[in-house]
Amino acid sequence: MQKYKNILKNRQDAAKQLQDVIPMQKLKDESWNIVGVSKGGLDLGYRIRGKLKNNLDFIFSEAILAPNNSECEVARVSEHEEIVINEALVSAFDIQYDYIYGEAHRKHEEDILSYVYQYRKGRHFPSMEDKVVLLVDEGSETGSKFMTALKTILSMKPKAVYIAVAVLPTDVLEILETFVDDIYFLHDIDDYVETALYYREFEDIEDTKIEKLLEESK
Repeated sequence: MQKYKNILKNRQDAAKQLQDVIPMQKLKDESWNIVGVSKGGLDLGYRIRGKLKNNLDFIFSEAILAPNNSECEVARVSEHEEIVINEALVSAFDIQYDYIYGEAHRKHEEDILSYVYQYRKGRHFPSMEDKVVLLVDEGSETGSKFMTALKTILSMKPKAVYIAVAVLPTDVLEILETFVDDIYFLHDIDDYVETALYYREFEDIEDTKIEKLLEESK
């Protein structure tokens, strides 16, 4: 882990390096839809796109936490109410599925819909049927955001789905590879800790920036 600490300067550095591994000409010619799976992923996707005219969007999701541990994510729900459950944790904590589905509905109604209106001004995530999609994030600790986005996108029957991510755990990489056409990444790390550790500069993304990026890309 220590050898990877601060291996990336910032999101701009990550974007520049990812542009070297992503087939950018193909991205342009095939009009890939660039979709962030987190605020940082949206910012990174914007930087990867650069001056190209590809569509840029954000797929919202919210964590469902264990009832007896407010820091443990046991499932995640997307804005299309697709749910990905960590079966091992649900079993370990003896959590009832009624709780998962109830929390998923509550998170969707109370949180995700408010994000849709705040950041997209009520515009819902568009269909990706027969389109090429590039899901983007700055890092991935558990893969849950990617898996939730993938479940949502794949249900729309896209032409192809790719992932671009700067850093991720080796075991998460192996899982994600089975669901997508290709993954473009910079570093896969065996003893992954947290994404911020691998960036020298890891500033928070302001709400106003998210609104601006989505408005520009509308």
